[in-house]
Amino acid sequence: MTPTRESSQEEGAGPPVPRTLCDVRAVTAPDAVADASAGALWRLAEPGRQLDANVVHLPARQRVDPHTEPELDVLLLVVGGDGTLGTADDGQRLAEGALLWLPHGAARALTAGPGGLSYLTVHRRRQGLRIGPPPS
Repeated sequence: MTPTRESSQEEGAGPPVPRTLCDVRAVTAPDAVADASAGALWRLAEPGRQLDANVVHLPARQRVDPHTEPELDVLLLVVGGDGTLGTADDGQRLAEGALLWLPHGAARALTAGPGGLSYLTVHRRRQGLRIGPPPS
């Protein structure tokens, strides 16, 4: 598998500035994902960020089993390959360029097509675990 590429800005290097984080075409190019197993190819890792984002690859015919995200809406952009989005109602074909809204509380599954499926997900960052007394 291609090593996971994470973005980062050195802490204490000043305020964050807009910049290019990665080249999605390079990360998801056929030669880059040819022997890749399922998983994240890139993760947003900026300190102080309010969002989480991942570029994920599913090899041919592999799937993300049906699940429900109870708290977060997710945007999913297909950046390579094709596949199917399974929902409670039906299946929806996915191709490069498709932008999906996956609302919280909605069941979903993904299945990669014969050439695999690569996609970007973006959602609000989850709160980390905190040690302390329970909320009152």
